[in-house]
Amino acid sequence: MRRALELARATAGLASPNPQVGCVIVQDGTVVGEGAHRYDQRDHAEIIALRAAGDRARGAVGYVTLEPCSHHGRTAPCADALVAAGVRRVVAATADANPLVAGRGLERLRQAGIAVDIGLCQAEARAINSAFACWIRTCRPLVRLKAALSADGMLAPPAEQRTAGQTFWITGPEARQQVQTMRHAADAVLTGVETVLADDPLLTDRSGNERRRPLLRIVLDSRLRTPVRSRLVQSAANDLLILCDPEAEAARVTALEAAGVEVMRIVGASGRLDLEVVLDVLGQRNLLSLLLECGSRLNSAFLCGGLVDHAVLFYSQTHLGPGSLPFAAGWGEAAQLEAKLQQVERTQVGEDRLVRGVLRDPWAGIG
Repeated sequence: MRRALELARATAGLASPNPQVGCVIVQDGTVVGEGAHRYDQRDHAEIIALRAAGDRARGAVGYVTLEPCSHHGRTAPCADALVAAGVRRVVAATADANPLVAGRGLERLRQAGIAVDIGLCQAEARAINSAFACWIRTCRPLVRLKAALSADGMLAPPAEQRTAGQTFWITGPEARQQVQTMRHAADAVLTGVETVLADDPLLTDRSGNERRRPLLRIVLDSRLRTPVRSRLVQSAANDLLILCDPEAEAARVTALEAAGVEVMRIVGASGRLDLEVVLDVLGQRNLLSLLLECGSRLNSAFLCGGLVDHAVLFYSQTHLGPGSLPFAAGWGEAAQLEAKLQQVERTQVGEDRLVRGVLRDPWAGIG
């Protein structure tokens, strides 16, 4: 199962909007076939592993990180393929969060006389597919808030101590590299126009790892103040979406679209740009995971709306002191967020301290 999990993790950026799945076929203690799902290659992990095993799959044990599917989608059911191959036992790390499967795949195996075990390395398997579980159950992406903070929980020094259009680095190179890994695993990254104006970020995936579709860079910009000369706009290549209010100036829309930016007007119940509608729109685009790299006001807005699922906080050793930009103005301090987290992990990343945890578990209620 450890090898199957390794295969599944290696498909970050390659499986979405499907789950990341790995499978290993073992005959008499020897691995005879293995596979992992990549969306563009269509075949599920079990099919690839069974093909590699060939006749040696008969009487073998299959280890799979997610319950084999039991329905016809882009491919035929994997549960049926395992039955046809003659495996004698299947060990699945977790049941599927997809209501179309949800135990039916395991039941199909049992009905065929195959021994089934469920739950081996379940926590790790579910962590790999937390975004898929969220999206398949809510039709919205999993929202992961990331923040780089000073030791006293601040985002940045006071505005008068900063240079406009230049990123202020709080954390070290190791933490920044880990952020690139997080971007690679995400389908989209979102920030606000205030961050664009202050930092002029690129928000690209610079991990160097292969991905099947570009990281979608999203800016919430009610009045379309994003400069056409910003690095975001100048680097747009069908990967930049700016969301604005219905009344945003038409001339600004035209200028940004001419630069290759997709501009979408978002209407909420208040007639203004609405975060819940934003998440609905992204879910409809088959985006499973959204990474927030925002400033104080947007951090607060997402937290106040109860829209954050996971949080990742990097703390440097630097103290910025009073008057600095707070973590989430109007909501509270980073320490308050830490206190609300479940499944907390605390590690050291270079000279920085990392705290990550869960506010809302997308697997809750799944047996």
